[in-house]
This record gives sequence, structure tokens and C-alpha cells, in this order.
Amino acid sequence: MHAAPLFLLVLAAGLSSQWVSWRVGIPAIVVLIATGLVLGPVTGLVDIGLPKEDLAEMIGLGVSIILFEGGMNLKLAELGRTGQGIRRLTVLGPPLAWAFGALAAHYVAGLSWPVAMVLGAILVVTGPTVIGPLLRQARLDKEASSLLKWEGIVNDPVGVLIAVLTFQYLTLPDGSLVKTAAALGSAIGVAAVLGGLGGYAIGWLYRRGAVPEHLKAPLLIVLVPVVFWASNLVQHEAGLLSVTVMGMVMGNMKLVEREALQESLENLTVLLLSVLFIVIPAQLQASQLALLDWRMAAFVLVVLLVVRPLTVGLATLGAPMRRNDKLLLGWIAPRGIVAAATAGLFGPALEAAGYSDANKLMPLVFLVIMVTVLAHGFSIGRLARRLGVAAENDNGLLIVGATPFTLALALALKKFNQEVLLVDGAYARLKPARMQGVDVYYGEILSDHAEHHLEAQHLNHLLAATENDFYNALVCKGKGRRFGHHRSFQLGTSRGGEPELKRLTLQQRGYFAFDPGASFERLEEHLAEGWSIGSRKLSDAHGWDEFSDGRGERGKDWFLLGAVTPDGLLRIYSTEQRFKLEAGWTALYFAPPTPAAPGASPTDAQPAGKNAPEQA
Repeated sequence: MHAAPLFLLVLAAGLSSQWVSWRVGIPAIVVLIATGLVLGPVTGLVDIGLPKEDLAEMIGLGVSIILFEGGMNLKLAELGRTGQGIRRLTVLGPPLAWAFGALAAHYVAGLSWPVAMVLGAILVVTGPTVIGPLLRQARLDKEASSLLKWEGIVNDPVGVLIAVLTFQYLTLPDGSLVKTAAALGSAIGVAAVLGGLGGYAIGWLYRRGAVPEHLKAPLLIVLVPVVFWASNLVQHEAGLLSVTVMGMVMGNMKLVEREALQESLENLTVLLLSVLFIVIPAQLQASQLALLDWRMAAFVLVVLLVVRPLTVGLATLGAPMRRNDKLLLGWIAPRGIVAAATAGLFGPALEAAGYSDANKLMPLVFLVIMVTVLAHGFSIGRLARRLGVAAENDNGLLIVGATPFTLALALALKKFNQEVLLVDGAYARLKPARMQGVDVYYGEILSDHAEHHLEAQHLNHLLAATENDFYNALVCKGKGRRFGHHRSFQLGTSRGGEPELKRLTLQQRGYFAFDPGASFERLEEHLAEGWSIGSRKLSDAHGWDEFSDGRGERGKDWFLLGAVTPDGLLRIYSTEQRFKLEAGWTALYFAPPTPAAPGASPTDAQPAGKNAPEQA
């Protein structure tokens, strides 16, 4: 197949696999690897045609960007919560995992010592490509999330470096303990210089305006592989450590464009993963897959049930960590793209060095990847909830701005067992909410403190409801990626009557909540006039038409706020994001006391007091 259609086939297959995994709820890596096996060993459609060394170098360039993007997500402020635990997992964890993994590979899988030790090093890694999706899926609390994220991102280059040094020491004629130690020092030095100082220099130039805005992301995407390549010239396979350090440095600099850079890199990472997880398994031969036997299956079970729990248990022994965090970490350790790429690099190299059993390395690593991703992907949510380190469900509302109306809304939602968190930067404004049992957070929602300490993983809707329209828009754009832009709402602006060209565009704000005209001023005025929040459960006999008839003009005489589905899920209503209220849904509305509407019960027509909704 020619290069152009081959590239399009790989790209289409990768992105299609990503979409299928999202639709059916299966970890993306599993679908990608299965697709790669079908396109490679099974059908032979994907044959890159490059020498293994050249292909390994190309894969390395892609992995360098993935690890850099992961490094940018590591925030040093997180060390204040789980610093000692992270240090234990990233300093003591890798050598322990390496030793136990090598022992299992030799005595259980039956591999020779050099191959077993290299495999033990490869399986040290977990990685951001698999940990990130799992964290989003399980919505762990801040501490558990930080531990898994730091371990995965930091241990990736460490595991690769251990594999390189092990390979050098055991297989190369000039390998020695002194030379291996010198290589380790060289790798650390080049990572500090090219990764640390290089990353700082790039960030400094960006802050000084030495690079125009439209070139910052493209230039960074080029510089990361350059640092990776240059580091490898100095010390073989030190590039991954360098780009990880580079990402950490730039991620913790106060760069105005940091989020924009991260968004560009995240989009590129999705494409790279889609391609790499098709290309790498496609290189496997059917004869290699036939090498998998019961000893390989037993080895995978030992990795899951013995090596990982023992590593975490010993590494964190005596550490001031929550017991449930240790239990979670003792099970969760999926392997990802770095393990696959490293196996593809060292498998052929070990075979060339004369170790015939090295041909088992790649299929065995892919078996570990498949089993760990499936086992951990389908169990992390349930286990995290049982251990109390994750939200029970993905539902609820985070409200920014403590006012009489938002307090009334919070109390109304609590009547329906909806999680609500009220955030405000003025302590006194939160007092009424605290006294009535509403969860609150005192502080600036856009601050670093809120980013690292505000526990809101279980909430999936955002409502910015302060008196400042522009601040509301800023909050929605700042938090839109976390909640999803389709779930980020703000109150209607008080400038709704201005010409359209003078208004905030949808790209600069959140969706306007409720009916048109539901601005801060109008909601507070109506609340002072006696309006209150009521509810009405719709049925086949008394549906939406019967509910709305006779209430007057919506947006003027009353407002539709949202609804609760029969499954108990919250929906915020917006004319910019309409939904149909059906039988079984409970409508939430804001209205003055009115005569009973046709088909309504007497209690429905007269909402309860200002701070309490009436339920039907």
C-alpha cells in the first residue's frame, strides 16, 4: 500500500477506535490494540515498511510529545497534600517494581535473566496515556488522583532509563557498573540542562513576547522532539526523562498561555496515541503471538496480584498516607504507550544480542497492557467508591456566587438529593448557606488553591451567578473544560437589550441559564417580591402543556430553571440548550404565587417559601 492511503487508513482506524471506545465505555487502548492486531498480524493491511530502528526512532518522537504533555500537568502545589507519598512512589517504587518484576519474569515466565530484567524495568511504567482517562472516569478525590498521576508520569522515563542501563550492563561488551553509573549521571545531567534549563528558557522567551502568539504552540511541538533527540545523542534513551522534566518546568511557570498550549498538546496527543497504538501492535507477527502460553498468563496474574501490591506496600511502609489510598494504588497500575514502545525497541535488540527468548518480550508486554487496562479500567470506579476516595455519582451543581437566589436554588436542589457546592470569595455571604447545611467553599474559584484543594469531582454542572456578568463569563470559560462547555452556565446579562454586536458572544461566555431575562438583578428583585422556587412532576395525564398553560409568559411571568430526570439526574435549562420535559421528569421553576394552573395540584400552584421548594 502506498504511503498516503496507508497513513489515512491508520489515522482513520485510530480515531474510529477512539470513538467506538467512547460510545461503548471500553478503555480506548484495548480497542486500539485490537484494531492494530487485526490490521497487522491478521490481515496484513498495515505494513509500515521501515527498518525497525527507524520506526523505533519515529515512535520515540511521538512518545516524547505525549510525556511532555503529561509533565505539564504535574503541579508542584500538589506536593503539599501528598508530597511524601509521591516521593515514596517515585523514588522507592521503581527499583522495587523492577526487582519483583524481574524475579517474576524469570521464575514464572521462564525468561533468561537479561530478558527478565529488561522486562521488569519496562513494566515499571504506567503512564499518563492510561492513567488520565481512568482518573476522569473514576473522578477520584485530589489526593488519590495526585498520587496516581505523579507516579504514572514520573515513572515512565525512569522505567525506560532503568531498562536502558540494564540492557547496557548485561548485554554490551563494555558494560560495567562504573560505566552504568556514569550513564545514569549523564542522563540526569542532560535532563537537568536540556530539559530543566531548556524548558525555563523557552518559558522565559514566551513571557517576554519573543515569540508571537500564533507560533508558540507550533514551535513548542517542534522543540520537544528536538530536546528528545539531542538528549539521546548525549545519553541513549535519556530523551524521555528530559522532555518530562521540560514539561514539569514549563507547566509550573506562570505562563499566560499555559492552558492554550496544553489544549493544543492534548489534541495532538489524541492523534499520536491513535496512530501509535495502531502501528506498534501491527508490527507483531503471528508467530510471536503463538508464543503466549500458560506461563505467560501466570506471569500476568503475578504482576497484578503480587508484584504491584508488594511494591506499593513496601514503598509506602510508614508513610503518612491514607490506608485506602494505599489499597487503591496496590491494584491500579495499567501500562500504556511507553511500555509498548520500549518493548518494540528492546525486543529486537535483545534478539540481536543472542537472547532467543527475547522474541516473547513484545507479545508479553502487549498481554500485560491489555489485561491491566481492562482489569483496572473496569474496576477503578467501583473500587474507589468502596474505598471512599471517589464520588458516588457524577451529578450535581457548583454555584459561584452566594446570594439569596442561589441559596434558594441550592436548598431546592437538596430537597431532590442533588449535590450542591456554593462558592464565594466573601466569607460573610456564605454564612446563611452554612447555617442551613449547604456545602460551601470560601475562596476564589479561579485560584490555584481552588484548583488543588476544591473537591468538586462529583459535580457535573457549573452555574456562575454573581452580579458581575463579565466575571461570570470568565468563570465559565476558565472552568468550561473541566465541566464541559455544554454544562457551564451563567446568568443572563443585564445588558440583553444592547445591540448584538456589543454583547458577549457565546465563544466568550457560558450558556445563559434559565429563560431569557433571568439576569442577576431580575432574579433578586423577584425573590424580594415573594417569588420562590417550586417543582412539578410531570405525568402522561398532566404533562408539559398542562403545566405551562395559564402561567403567563415564560421569561417574564415565570422562569423555567431546569429539571430532574426520573433517574435523579440534574439538568439546567437554557434556551441555548433546550431539552424536552417528558413524563416522569420533575420541572423546577421560579414564579410568584399564582392561582392553580389547569391540571395542577393545589400545592403545585403555590410554591413553598423563599428558601424551600415544594415537591409533587
